[in-house]
Amino acid sequence: MKEDKNRVCPVERSGSLDNKLRKWLQKPQKILSPYIKEGMKVLDVGCGPGFFSVEIAKMVGANGKVIAADLQEGMLQKIRDKIAGTALDKIIQPVKCEEDNINIKEKVDFILAFYMVHEVPDKAKLFESFKGILNDDGKVLIVEPKLFHVSKKEFASTISDAGKAGFKSSPGPRLAFCHSSILQIRND
Repeated sequence: MKEDKNRVCPVERSGSLDNKLRKWLQKPQKILSPYIKEGMKVLDVGCGPGFFSVEIAKMVGANGKVIAADLQEGMLQKIRDKIAGTALDKIIQPVKCEEDNINIKEKVDFILAFYMVHEVPDKAKLFESFKGILNDDGKVLIVEPKLFHVSKKEFASTISDAGKAGFKSSPGPRLAFCHSSILQIRND
């Protein structure tokens, strides 16, 4: 059963990640507006079909950048199709990552890891990767699903892994059926 919980959502089920019900429950602008400002460079890791990437691009504007990273080329193609011929095409950069490498070298101001950390086998390595690309004053928002996926104990373990990688944690936004935390690089 544990293996099932860590399985990556297949492209064929991407409609469940980008629909009206989810937009009603998880309003990207409301969730992210305290953290994302115009002109920022943002990484949406595990972006799926771009549910958050598109909204983040509207928030950062023409002077900002969104790196939409996913393991599955099919998810990235859904984003490309969604933004083709729009102004967002110049703001969103789809990047194919690997299971053990985000494939991002440039520094970012904010990282969104929404419903994806539980899918990563080596969380310690993931947080080390985040630390390597996050600007010193940058933030990471981690949101994980409570129902049938991530227990309170498992989420605490994830936050502990982040702490071992050099992050301090504070409460994230309150979201129904979710655990959340804001991470920042410790300066000690």
